[in-house]
Amino acid sequence: MAQRISDEMIEYVGILAKLELSQDEKEQAKEDMEKMLDYIDMLNELDTSDVEPMSHVFLVQNVFREDVVEAYDGHKEALANAPSAKDGGFKVPKTIG
Repeated sequence: MAQRISDEMIEYVGILAKLELSQDEKEQAKEDMEKMLDYIDMLNELDTSDVEPMSHVFLVQNVFREDVVEAYDGHKEALANAPSAKDGGFKVPKTIG
């Protein structure tokens, strides 16, 4: 097994992750990363030419209702909650002199 993860790389990843690792933790992280790369290499050897690409492991279906445009005028209901209304709109305090 060739060393692909250097001490400098572990140090850099620790800086990016804002981690302070002891020397033992750095060695363990290096071993773990090497195992991950070995596993990826093993997966890359698989023949996936007959496998259909997918975006999700499970069959995902839209469970929402279809959007339907309906005529609705909630103007009166909205103004009913307004503390003050004028000419069919919200009446608010003047903010510019």
